Amino acid sequence: MTHVPPPAEELRLIDAELWHLHARSSQLLTRRAWLVAQLSATPRHRPPAAAAPGPEATAPRVQNLLLLLGGLLLTIAAIAFTVVSWGHLGIAGRALVLGAVTVAALAAPVPLVGRGLRSTAEAVAGLAFALTVLDAYALHEVALTGVDGTAYTAGASAVLVAVWTGYGLLPGTAGLRLPLPAALTTAQLPLLLWTVASDAGPYGITAALIVTAACDTVVALRAPAGPVRIIATAGAYGMGAWGVPAAAWLSWTAGGPGSAARAAALLLFAAGVALAAALRDRAQGHAVGLCVAVGLLVVTALGGIVRPVLPATWTVPAHLAAGIALSGAVRVHRLPEPVRRGLALASAAVQGLAVLWALPLLLLTVLGPARAARGVWSGAPDGAREAVSVGAPWLPQLQTAPLVLAAVAGVLVLVVRDTTWRARALPGALLLGWAALMVVPVVLDLPYPAALVAEGLAAAALLTVATRSRAAEGAHSVPALVLALVTSVSLAFLALPTRSTTLGVLAALTAFFAAGSSGQRLATVTAPAALGFGTALACAVGAAAGWAPQHGALLVLVVPAVAALLAARAADARTAVAVEVTGAAAGFLAVALTADDPAMLSLVLSLSAVIVAATALRADRRPAAYAAASLFVLAAWVRLAAWDVTAPEAYTVPVSVPALVIGALRRRRDPQTSSWTAYGPGLGATLVPSLAAAWTDAHATRPWLVGAAALLVTLLGARHRLRAPLLLGGGVLVLDALHESAPYLVQVADALPRWVPFAFAGLLLLAVGATYERRMRDVRRLREMLGRTH
Repeated sequence: MTHVPPPAEELRLIDAELWHLHARSSQLLTRRAWLVAQLSATPRHRPPAAAAPGPEATAPRVQNLLLLLGGLLLTIAAIAFTVVSWGHLGIAGRALVLGAVTVAALAAPVPLVGRGLRSTAEAVAGLAFALTVLDAYALHEVALTGVDGTAYTAGASAVLVAVWTGYGLLPGTAGLRLPLPAALTTAQLPLLLWTVASDAGPYGITAALIVTAACDTVVALRAPAGPVRIIATAGAYGMGAWGVPAAAWLSWTAGGPGSAARAAALLLFAAGVALAAALRDRAQGHAVGLCVAVGLLVVTALGGIVRPVLPATWTVPAHLAAGIALSGAVRVHRLPEPVRRGLALASAAVQGLAVLWALPLLLLTVLGPARAARGVWSGAPDGAREAVSVGAPWLPQLQTAPLVLAAVAGVLVLVVRDTTWRARALPGALLLGWAALMVVPVVLDLPYPAALVAEGLAAAALLTVATRSRAAEGAHSVPALVLALVTSVSLAFLALPTRSTTLGVLAALTAFFAAGSSGQRLATVTAPAALGFGTALACAVGAAAGWAPQHGALLVLVVPAVAALLAARAADARTAVAVEVTGAAAGFLAVALTADDPAMLSLVLSLSAVIVAATALRADRRPAAYAAASLFVLAAWVRLAAWDVTAPEAYTVPVSVPALVIGALRRRRDPQTSSWTAYGPGLGATLVPSLAAAWTDAHATRPWLVGAAALLVTLLGARHRLRAPLLLGGGVLVLDALHESAPYLVQVADALPRWVPFAFAGLLLLAVGATYERRMRDVRRLREMLGRTH
């Protein structure tokens, strides 16, 4: 039977079942939502679709290219019609066709702009401008053939400028970008062509260029940023770069005050335009450059005005005076900073050019006396000018060079006040002041003794300034010291024409620099300089005494000896090295002077060896002992060669014996020293040359003596178990024996049958093969043993 619960119980069961179903439904719906979210987040793997080929050019570019090509083709067609087909129509037809086409082309951009077709309007406007040029050409060819071509071009270009400018300012075409730039570009021609056509001369043409540049400048300053300003700026710089140099050339070549004044007016007008541009647009970076140009133009103009009325030697000083006057603008604080800076740079440029103009005279003064070395003691010259030129052409246009140099030096001292720049200006002022003093005797052509005294006083004063400067002013003493050295060298060459002057000047210079070496700060330079002049003095004394150069070398050797003493007492290492290098150079000079006299060369080498050996007594110069030994050996060899000694043992034994003694002492002090190091050099120095001589000796005495010596060395090596004597002695003994027995070996070889060498070669190959097989057998046995072990 079926059990039917009571209604209340049945209702409870139904509610419980519905609750379970509802809970299960909520669970399934939550799970479903999560699965949908996962499927949406996971990218589906679909095969990539082939990318459609994209356009290679943008639509605006295609449009502009088509319009450009169309305009060019129409322009070419119009040119062909005008030039080729013009003669097929009458005068009325020609005017009607060209006028109608031009008017239509000029009118077409207005509706095109109204409809928003600006690019098309630009292309049609370009065609219209080309047609206006063709109209002007056609008018000249038909109706105005008698008019000069240049004058007609000037007028036509002016008309075209006016037409295009008015066209670009019309309400309907004001937005086009082509008319105004085209008009401004054409505006560069009318004034220039008009001056050429009217035969205005160089001044008129130059004025046209500068005025055109000025007009371009006005447009560039007033026009907004864009093509018009760019073209105006390019025109201003281009026409100015053409007109300003032309005006400067006219100023420089002016033959009288009138022409010079006209050229100056052009330059000053150009300067005013540049100054106005700098003041109007001072925020831009080229304002300083414009002000530099202003300063240079003003200097050129003012100097050009006075140039025709002054001698040629005063041309540069006149320009320099104007340039120095510009430096006063630095203190005019009412002027803008770019203006002051530009004028200061222009002043500096003028002064620098003036110094470069005076530089050839300074070089002639300093370097010219060196040519006197070709004619030493040939006699005193007539004056300072002859002493420095020594046959070179004189430079009469540089008579005012001392004034120029002194003026620039004064500006550096008086005008430069800034702390940073003044530290740099003072050495420059010292250099320029020195240059001015150096060239004064030459310009004035003072007597020869006066020129010597002037340079001597200059050298002494500079050396005094350098040596007495405080340590804190070391930067200022360096230029003075360098100038003192340059002056002293020039003075030494200047003193070469006479014997007494040469000796006196060299002695004075040696004493000056020796006195300057008393202080340690500059001794690194002054001490070598004193030694150098002392070397020259020694050569001069020997020549004055009538000694041959090889005998004068003994006097030169005094300098290395003094250098060795000074280096031992030097306070710092740099001074010691500088002094020793100078002494070594003097020693090489002494050796070179005795190159043609072996006996004196041997003596000089010996004395040099003594000096170097004395240097080697110092603890920090022990390696100099090797150089001393080498010099002694060279001295001995030169002496032997002078005695016509050809036996190699006479050259090698004096080297080998000291080397063997030193090697024995070294092994006694350090028993671990190798016999190759101790005895190898000494033994090789004698045995090897003796063996070489024995091989070329036709007598038997030398080979037997060499063999006996090699045998003795071999026995000593075996007795004391030393490798070097054993191997060297044995090797020399074997080679000597082979040389002596070579004739007998040749006889034996001739007596042997010809098959003996081949048999010997076969035996050798068999022996090598057997050795190789034995080694391979040993390898196999080792491998088998290792295999059994594993």
